[in-house]
Amino acid sequence: MSVLITGGTGYIGSHTCVELLSAGHDVVVMDNLSNSTDKVLDGIEAITGKRPAFVKADCCDANAMEQVFDSHPDISAVIHFAASKAVGESQEIPLHYYRNNLVSLLNLLDAMLRHQVHQLVFSSSCTVYGEAEKQPVTEQTPVQAATSPYGNTKQICEEIIADAVKAHPALKAVALRYFNPIGAHQSGLIGELPMNPPQNLVPRLCLAASGKTGPLQVFGDDYDTPDGSCIRDYIHVSDLSRAHIAAIDYLKTQSNPKQNFEIFNIGTGKGCSVLELIRTFGAVNKTEVPHKIVGRRAGDIPVIWADTRYAQQKLGWSAQISIEDSLRSAWLWQMNCNKNNTK
Repeated sequence: MSVLITGGTGYIGSHTCVELLSAGHDVVVMDNLSNSTDKVLDGIEAITGKRPAFVKADCCDANAMEQVFDSHPDISAVIHFAASKAVGESQEIPLHYYRNNLVSLLNLLDAMLRHQVHQLVFSSSCTVYGEAEKQPVTEQTPVQAATSPYGNTKQICEEIIADAVKAHPALKAVALRYFNPIGAHQSGLIGELPMNPPQNLVPRLCLAASGKTGPLQVFGDDYDTPDGSCIRDYIHVSDLSRAHIAAIDYLKTQSNPKQNFEIFNIGTGKGCSVLELIRTFGAVNKTEVPHKIVGRRAGDIPVIWADTRYAQQKLGWSAQISIEDSLRSAWLWQMNCNKNNTK
């Protein structure tokens, strides 16, 4: 039986391919390569000795989605990563975000139901909590009004899945609310390689440290935090990827329709400020990180980190990789990219 990974050549998707293949699963990747490259398949194969089946197609194309399931009748579960994902960019092109993120999910659910594929792991986000009153946030923390179109698409997608599960009791789903994935595979063979200027902090930090860009922009130092910069929960991408394996295994055991849609926080349970992260990166990698403070960025949440006890209890999963090792792996990936002139 195979697992379909939409957006599987992307950052988290490619690392999840590695974990699935290493665990003995067969994998089918569907990706339109809008923000990735199929060369990542070489890295996956070099790490695992296996190459996932690959279909270049857009999840917003309903016919293409149907053809993937027709061509791979052994698909038994889906991990849905494919989405536009940058908070700042979503403020600038909101209609693209709504169209891409919502239509892709609707097409996927339609195809899953037609082909009787009933296990879905959805890539959600801690942005659904907005500016929560208490930290750390639990799965019971109220969902706040979204502060960005990106965050709103994640809220709406969760609602769509919840309604679909109610209407179709055979369907089982898990939404993993990610915190901030960082780092790269320990081999240095795959990592975060956006085709467009990166929006996430650590790849921007790596580019600044390697001299490929100007100083890293730190968006605000006047928040109500110890050093004035935003606080986030940074989790290594391989730890995050392993959570998807745990989620699939969990879905296989569920037989109570009242529990057919579950939500889990996936983080480390620790907060780290932007400036603290910069200092840690410089210390563990023995390099300077040129940076400058600029104004706040629209849509940013000042403070958020995860309470992960529910995922530990239900999924038997917890983060294992330290922030120091995460930042070492990110720098190793950047150095390899520099050698290969790929970033």
